[in-house]
Amino acid sequence: MRSVTEHQRIVAEMIQRRPAVAVALADALGLALAEDIVAPLALPVFDNSAMDGYAVRAEDTATATPERPVVLPVTEDIPAGRTDPLHLQPGTAHRIMTGAPLPAGATGIVPVEATDGGLASVQIRQHAEPGKHIRRAGEDVAAGATVLRAGQAVTPATLGLVAALGLGALPVLPRQRVLVISTGSELVSPGTPLQPGQIYESNAIMLAGAAREAGADVVATPTAGDDVAQFSAVLDRYAGESDLIITSGGVSAGAYEVVKDAFGRDGDQGVQFVKVAMQPGMPQGLGLVAGIPIVTLPGNPVSALVSFEVFIRPALRNAMGLPDPQRPQRTALLTESVTSPRGKRQFRRAVLDAATGHVTSYGPPASHHLRWLAQANALLDIPEDVVEVPAGSPMTVWDLS
Repeated sequence: MRSVTEHQRIVAEMIQRRPAVAVALADALGLALAEDIVAPLALPVFDNSAMDGYAVRAEDTATATPERPVVLPVTEDIPAGRTDPLHLQPGTAHRIMTGAPLPAGATGIVPVEATDGGLASVQIRQHAEPGKHIRRAGEDVAAGATVLRAGQAVTPATLGLVAALGLGALPVLPRQRVLVISTGSELVSPGTPLQPGQIYESNAIMLAGAAREAGADVVATPTAGDDVAQFSAVLDRYAGESDLIITSGGVSAGAYEVVKDAFGRDGDQGVQFVKVAMQPGMPQGLGLVAGIPIVTLPGNPVSALVSFEVFIRPALRNAMGLPDPQRPQRTALLTESVTSPRGKRQFRRAVLDAATGHVTSYGPPASHHLRWLAQANALLDIPEDVVEVPAGSPMTVWDLS
């Protein structure tokens, strides 16, 4: 059997980055920058007031006290957005609002709270300190400075910065477009009355959610029965819009394995089916369909989602240049003894208590117990050569929270 590490490597090599594109700021959130961003202008763009108050020459207010205010005529009113150049004459004041451009000649701002708020003239009750309450041009960002680095994920703060710099688009690595196909003639859509022998389809919506959570876009989530022609028709319809195809089901050793039947069980049509030394999720497949990567996952829901976590999620995030492609791996003390099959790396559902550093196995290991995975926040990672782990042992834990 193939090792988990080897299969991870092959999947990662197969899923390639798309070429960088320029996207509008509204569409860039969460994507990775493809290039460094250099400031085309300074921030602030011009000297401006940090307070509502009065622009003055500091020396004109040197003697001001609450008991003996300095009275100056107010010769201009400067709201934010005023664009004509102004010059403050000695012995005068300009009423000024926060963010408004500082008039030439002004050396200080007197907050309105230290005045009587006058319009024609103003009583100033404290002296202005030179430079205080003034935002200088370029004190935040100098023109020509590199403000963001390639590989950074675009955050709301990133968007605020680049918009303030006047940039309307960003060069980014685009999202991977993922097609998720769930297979099985027994599957029906939720909300449809069940007939005997039928079950509700859950893998497609689950894997699509996992793909979106990883940062990808989902092209579609169709279901195909155990019919090669139907499965092929779904591929023909959606594959051309996709960068990655994920299937669930149809890869085991039974008589009705539609994915294996569609691509040839001996792997002669570009898709290879293998056994990976892991539990759950031993039957796996991967390859290319018309040049598009495909990863075929087992159909049991726990196997499908654990396989996504182990093989696809890190490869997807790497292909999009996103930070932290791997789930955080922590060491925690096991609260109970667990067993594991020899020769298989077991990923067991668990509950991690980060506050105490303890982890507890959660639910049975069988791959159809989806309820336990839905309530777990971690996976125990038990090496393939370990058959029993005593309580109190340190364990490697994948933090899913």
